[in-house]
Amino acid sequence: MHRSRPWHGVMVATTLPFRADLSVDHDAYADHVRSLIDAGCDGVVPNGSLGEYQTLTDEERRRVVETAVDAAGDGDRVMPGVAAYGSAEARRWAEQAAEAGAGSVLLLPPNVYRADESAVRAHYGEAARAGLPVVAYNNPYDTRVDLTPALLAQLHEAGDIVAVKEFTGDVRRAWEIAERAPGLDLLIGADDVLLELAVAGAVGWIAGFPNALPGSCTALYRAAVAGDLETAVPLYRRLHPLLRWDSKTEFVQAIKASQDVVADGSGGPCRPPRTPLSAQDAATVRALTEKLLAEGLD
Repeated sequence: MHRSRPWHGVMVATTLPFRADLSVDHDAYADHVRSLIDAGCDGVVPNGSLGEYQTLTDEERRRVVETAVDAAGDGDRVMPGVAAYGSAEARRWAEQAAEAGAGSVLLLPPNVYRADESAVRAHYGEAARAGLPVVAYNNPYDTRVDLTPALLAQLHEAGDIVAVKEFTGDVRRAWEIAERAPGLDLLIGADDVLLELAVAGAVGWIAGFPNALPGSCTALYRAAVAGDLETAVPLYRRLHPLLRWDSKTEFVQAIKASQDVVADGSGGPCRPPRTPLSAQDAATVRALTEKLLAEGLD
């Protein structure tokens, strides 16, 4: 599918495979990136929360980006997360992404303290100096900083962001963002509001469950943004019990557990402090995934 901008389309926030000793399996990660592209996804987002970037060393984090760019075969298909406690550090990660050949970056607001608007503007301005298009990530649940439509409009007017990954779950914001910043691209930030935000004008999806079911999830996105509700609504209804795990605290473990069902062991463990799902939650995710596979979804 043709994309006029590298942050458009289905950009999968990739999980990261670890070996039994919890070292990064870069070969398995490269295979995963290639499999997502082959399945019709538009690109990948390494070093996001799903990629457990907070647990990686600087060297691991750098190499993950390089592995993704190489495996994707086109740097425009790669949008590394560059979140950091310090603005200078976020800029350095953005510069590293540019050096690796990535097409854009994803950046949270300052998350070490509850920054005010002037600090948020300075933070994004610093990262934008690296020269790559910056996608803002609005997740006030984790950062305690809300990128309101008014603040997003300021950041966009300053030329510091090109899009926003909207994770609040408040679909009403889509319309206000479009009014205040009509040139700012809206990206779906949570799997369980995909249809609602697609109808509201989203042009991309930073996605979780395509890690496990890339074919059906991509088909759902394509139908939704095309306005083909006859196709999208029934498929969304079938997928939603699984998709809503993307908005739970245990989303990384859940998506990896779903991957384990689809391709035995492909999800694998998480690094501490994340612990495995409870037996009940693991059984629920497994049953939901098995049901979808039995229905012919992939």
